Amino acid sequence: MKIGKIKKSVLICSLAALMMTGQACKDVLDEEVISGIGNDYMNSAKGFEDGVKAAYSSLRFYYGTQQGLTLSEYGTDIYATGADGGYKGFHFYDGQLNPTVDYLATTWDELYKGINTCNAVIERAPNVVGISDAVKKLRIAEAKFLRAHYYYILHQQYGGVDLRMSETLVPTKETTRATDAEMYTAIIKDLNEAIADLEVKAQSSDYGRATKPAAETLLAKVYLAKAYSSVKAADDFSKAAELCSNVATKYNFKLLDDFASVFDENNQLNSEVVFAVQYTSDPLTNGSGNSLHLYFGMQYDVQPGMKRDTYWGRPFKRLRPTEYLIKTIFADRVNDSRYKKTFRDTWLSNNPGTYNAASFDDSKTKVTFAAGDTAIFIPGYEMTSAERAQKKYQVLVPSKYSEALFPTLQKFFDTKRPDLTYEAGSRDYFAFRLADVYLMLAEALIQSGNQTEAAAALNMVRYRAGWPGKKDAMMLAAKDVTMESIIEERARELAGEQTRWLDLKRWGLLVERVKKYNPQAANIQAFHALRPIPQTQIDRSAKTTDGKSVFPQNPGY
Repeated sequence: MKIGKIKKSVLICSLAALMMTGQACKDVLDEEVISGIGNDYMNSAKGFEDGVKAAYSSLRFYYGTQQGLTLSEYGTDIYATGADGGYKGFHFYDGQLNPTVDYLATTWDELYKGINTCNAVIERAPNVVGISDAVKKLRIAEAKFLRAHYYYILHQQYGGVDLRMSETLVPTKETTRATDAEMYTAIIKDLNEAIADLEVKAQSSDYGRATKPAAETLLAKVYLAKAYSSVKAADDFSKAAELCSNVATKYNFKLLDDFASVFDENNQLNSEVVFAVQYTSDPLTNGSGNSLHLYFGMQYDVQPGMKRDTYWGRPFKRLRPTEYLIKTIFADRVNDSRYKKTFRDTWLSNNPGTYNAASFDDSKTKVTFAAGDTAIFIPGYEMTSAERAQKKYQVLVPSKYSEALFPTLQKFFDTKRPDLTYEAGSRDYFAFRLADVYLMLAEALIQSGNQTEAAAALNMVRYRAGWPGKKDAMMLAAKDVTMESIIEERARELAGEQTRWLDLKRWGLLVERVKKYNPQAANIQAFHALRPIPQTQIDRSAKTTDGKSVFPQNPGY
């Protein structure tokens, strides 16, 4: 059973009654479009269950989307801008990144819709009839996990926000910004209460719902963020370590033997996934879908021997790896399989014929391809013109990389789309996976002074990544494990997985590492560790006697 389909129901969300989309079970529940439903609908058993499903839908706005990717991978040490797309202020940290950018407002509003739906579920549950107390308890726990999740994202992106813990039924201009301490207190309380009542299993009976290990993973992320903050406590790292250890050892999660198989589109329900955001192949219920397959591709489709198709994907060229990611993070390709398994390096001709001019490979003046021949190869290292001339295909070497031509992240390719123009992918998005948990555990332990156990956790990930016969060479001695080891390992393991910007922010290294490794983003300053508060939020808040908004903008914007 898998939560994936969406029921469309009218729910009271954010500051008004808004149309929401919720999730239902892909294998069991039929699609149903509901209209003309009033505020009392959620007080019924069916309406209450629909409300809980609807509370999950805001996850789809952040995970697996261009909005979420923009806020989590743009402008980091490992990814720079590609040739196409907008929102480049998030790369450049210039005047384009300002309070009027629509992604800031739509992300803010969507997460608050999710929060208000969670508030409605929590408050209305006691009065709903026709549902057992045990089920109510479980659904409330799910809502608290989701509410904490949405506040965690808002807090890390924007700083203190309006902390609303009860349902909003009518528009209001009375808003306040919570302190960091208040934000962490509310989020941690929600997650501790959720952990107590969620299903104690790796995967929910309705796959895609929150579970105890999912909530423990999120709480570990919260404690790690708090441990570096101005409101840190002495035991934040130890609490994060305990939570990560629980997830890694108590629920039968398992690292897959092969790194590439984690991202096999035919292997989505695998033992490494702690929590996945659900998508579906049903266009009626999939919304904008998981669109990450669009954004990491190079411009293969105008090259000799190639044309765009469903298998090779739509190359939107939003993100390209920095030199630091390619040359430093993925420097070891003899022992470590992850460069080869993270990046696509070969394109086979789907447009056969003879072409009188190559494109980027100046070692040849004519190329001929039969269907299925290699048309493009990216070796990952320099080759002389003479060496390249011996090949029947174009060879893209590092000196020829550009904003349009670069190693292509292949984690999110979706070949099951119905046609080559279709953007709404159906793959689930892995928000939390076990390798991330091990790396968080290593971080919490190294920061607690436990180098030996930190090495053991780190080596779980590194050993799996080794080529056959090379796995022992991947193991690091405890004395060699440092925080820098973990910073680099997270880039190596989690490249493109919507973690890097939050990682750099958490460590207090956003400015330092972006300036050092991403020349495009040299304009970054300390205040960029928080996003601008959307101008819409400031404008719709009450005004002070001197005409200023009671909801202040973040410094620097």
